[in-house]
Amino acid sequence: MVCELCTGRAQREGWLREGAVPRYDGRDASSSRRRPLLRRWRGRESSAEAGDPVGQSDGYEPQPSAPPARPRPPVAEPRHVRAIPASPEQRMVAAVDAFNASEHPRTIAGIARSLGPPDVSVKPAENSHGNVQILVAWELCWYRFDADLRDDPGTVRLEEQGSELSELDPDDHRPNAAADEVGTIRLGA
Repeated sequence: MVCELCTGRAQREGWLREGAVPRYDGRDASSSRRRPLLRRWRGRESSAEAGDPVGQSDGYEPQPSAPPARPRPPVAEPRHVRAIPASPEQRMVAAVDAFNASEHPRTIAGIARSLGPPDVSVKPAENSHGNVQILVAWELCWYRFDADLRDDPGTVRLEEQGSELSELDPDDHRPNAAADEVGTIRLGA
């Protein structure tokens, strides 16, 4: 029983009027869904071999197939463009930021506990617009890091190391930065 104001809602939700019985043709779709998939497939296969024109003796009625999908135009992959700072000073700042965000300051801090504060030189690489060289040197050893600013975020890797300051060019060993007690570098010191 539904009041007249709720009749539309009851119809939308699939309620049936009292006394109105749906037509029953003997097929029960829910029973075919409860059967294991392999048995349903074998049932269709055997009924198709038996000459059943529809090929469904198990009461399963397939849903109408959807129209074939139109081919979609190829989607262009998103471009990941990494802007490299234009001026050498901006590249050096970006390289120091990338270095400080890497795992390398821990190495510098550990060595500095034994050998004291290092001399630090930061300069753009001569052969690459996107690379910056960071040299950290003590009297007994030195480390050269390469900061590649073309990656996002910039990648810093240990390029080479040595044990004698005489192995370095005099231009490389002009400090323009400093490292603090935790190994982070700051320019202009």
